[in-house]
Amino acid sequence: MMESKYVIVNGVVQGVGFRPFVYKLALENNLKGNVKNAPSGVYINIEGNKKAINNFLYNIKDNSPKLSKIEEVFVQDKKLRNYKNFEIINSDIKEDGITLLSPDIAICKDCIDDINNKSDKRRYKYAFTNCTNCGPRFSIIKSMPYDRNKTSMEHFDMCDKCKNEYKNPLDRRFHAQPTCCSDCGPSLSLLDKYGKEVIFKEKVENKAENIQTESIIEKVKELLKEGKIIAIKGLGGFHLACDGKNYKAIQTLRNRKNRKSKPLALMMKDIDIVNKYCKINNKEREILLGTKKPILILNKKNNNLPNNISYKNTTLGVMIPYTPLHILLFDNDLDILVMTSANISGLPIIYENKQALDSLKNIADYFLIHNRDIYIPVDDSVVKVVLNEERVIRNARGYAPMNFKKDVGSIIALGSELKNTFSISKKSYIFMSQYIGNMSFIETLNNYKLSINHLMDIYNINPQKIVYDNHPNSWDKNYLGKFNCEKIGVYHHHAHVASCMFENNVEDKVIGLAFDGVGYGEDGNLWGSEFFICDYKNFIRVGHVEYMKMPGGDNATKEPWKMAISLISKLQYEKLESNNLKYLKDKDYKFILTMLKANINCPLTSSMGRLFDGVSAILGFKDKVTFEGEACIELENLAKENLYIKDYYYFEIDYIDKVFIININSIIKEILKDLKRNVSKSIIAMKFHNTVIKFSLQICKNLRSLYNINKVALSGGVFQNDIILINLYNELKYEKFEVLTHKLLPCNDSSISIGQLIIGSNRG
Repeated sequence: MMESKYVIVNGVVQGVGFRPFVYKLALENNLKGNVKNAPSGVYINIEGNKKAINNFLYNIKDNSPKLSKIEEVFVQDKKLRNYKNFEIINSDIKEDGITLLSPDIAICKDCIDDINNKSDKRRYKYAFTNCTNCGPRFSIIKSMPYDRNKTSMEHFDMCDKCKNEYKNPLDRRFHAQPTCCSDCGPSLSLLDKYGKEVIFKEKVENKAENIQTESIIEKVKELLKEGKIIAIKGLGGFHLACDGKNYKAIQTLRNRKNRKSKPLALMMKDIDIVNKYCKINNKEREILLGTKKPILILNKKNNNLPNNISYKNTTLGVMIPYTPLHILLFDNDLDILVMTSANISGLPIIYENKQALDSLKNIADYFLIHNRDIYIPVDDSVVKVVLNEERVIRNARGYAPMNFKKDVGSIIALGSELKNTFSISKKSYIFMSQYIGNMSFIETLNNYKLSINHLMDIYNINPQKIVYDNHPNSWDKNYLGKFNCEKIGVYHHHAHVASCMFENNVEDKVIGLAFDGVGYGEDGNLWGSEFFICDYKNFIRVGHVEYMKMPGGDNATKEPWKMAISLISKLQYEKLESNNLKYLKDKDYKFILTMLKANINCPLTSSMGRLFDGVSAILGFKDKVTFEGEACIELENLAKENLYIKDYYYFEIDYIDKVFIININSIIKEILKDLKRNVSKSIIAMKFHNTVIKFSLQICKNLRSLYNINKVALSGGVFQNDIILINLYNELKYEKFEVLTHKLLPCNDSSISIGQLIIGSNRG
């Protein structure tokens, strides 16, 4: 018996080979009809016998392409129209719907085979080889539906051979919008630091673009081996690259970029090279070889690489090549490259050719550029595996934009000042942007506007609500004037906990721990070690570290020794007599003591991050911070030298007006005593970590008794600290708590926008 069905498939189903998959499936089941892209998904008309249609629908749901992400499949009966065949028809652009954008995808195995296949004259060593299963997506899309004329590939007319592949539903390049070859696609150029093109004789003698590309690549490898710094235009922006085994070249890059000590990301030739220098478990191997290929934080296996890659850190940030261009840069003599984002320190990644030549001419010796425009800049993602779970630290290439199924109306959440993302929602979806960065820079704000306008245009969003941070001097206050709708302010740390609840699909009340740097609190002070009882709508602050003074305000974040003086001064230490604190005596500590005593420019903070900073400085971190969290990371690395230590410092918890307050005086006093007794600083660091875990556990137990709540949500940048996350998680689990942590959403401020949006949707 013949049947006719109308099928709508929603989710990530465009740019992932979904229509050719449907086409092949229809032919295999002898079905007639058609399939097309539409703004809200993929639409299918299908006719045939009942058994064949059932098999077709089963495979749609359970055997779809690996890059697709099916959210829903709607099926309804239709009248028979007696289609003569099955075909792929043109996209529908009239409908106002939701189609999920696909992130940029790392090169697939088939395309790797193509660029290594000498008999494939069009794609052998061609740097822009891609297919339906891989290549640029989000970074080149201008509008939806996802068709070539709506991407930055619109300027490249396909040659006849590429057209045949593109039009053949049985070819893996069928409707691969960025598809191209050396005869018709983008091309590479090598420029010196003055912007002058390096000319190769093959350019005149042979018109084949892959011959020209091969000459350029060989020259770039030669320059890298000579110790040169190359600015390389990649998938979502420029990198600065040098030989990862050349100490002098790495130091030159650091000096020119003014990147004193922050670890540098590495790109290694393949998994075998990674295994040579790093410890890898099965989960980490899976991530390295997956379709996203982020920077993965791995433990060092040895110290055989130059120490100026990451200095005292016990880890390396490693990725393996994710584009054909990157693969071509390696050979047997060049198997590790430093591959760091091309920017001036603190500014966003550079993604335009002219901008790179103007901004990087004093850093790079040469520029490897191409003429495929990057429409939306996307940095490399950063992840690590903790408690055998993949945890995203920076959501960008391969992960962004993230999407979540939840109907909350039309809302825009503007996000945080640091590690910014924004989130928007429409109909039944929430979208979180790629990592944007530090909003205190005009360049970052420009990228923000580009990205938010892009997503608003693609999804035709007219917001009903705008959600923003409640800080009175927040960066986004001027931006709010753009929107004429309800505006809702949300507190930073409530957004942290709400984002963790949302990720774990929990809506009832939780004990929320928000440990981070600083965020504006209800009482006008700077919070950062918060214990809440909260849900999506409201929160009660029920615990925190006692307030500390931050001499000089934000300046104390940049110079942690000032926090050390603040902590010590609480103990009435007017003179720094201990030899172990000698370096503090070299600072202008008397002036800081005067500020503290007179309470001049000394805002109060309960920040866990500032407490870590102060302890790090007491134990010897004497420099200015050159990147966010540097002093805290050094303290964590110090503690990792003695992970077996189980001791902790005596602490006191006061209960004042129904709020548990951790009195830190006894902790600091015991640390100073250990220093005077010449106890190893690594042991002191580990004891301090254990202390934070113990008082956090104790307050959670107290709150469970008082409020009868057993769920604990952990959020905030402090939980990027492996020691704190792993040990507190295990202690809470041992005490039978249900523990919620971040995995896909970063625990740091990049998740703030999601928390803001969820809270905003429950208010007003």
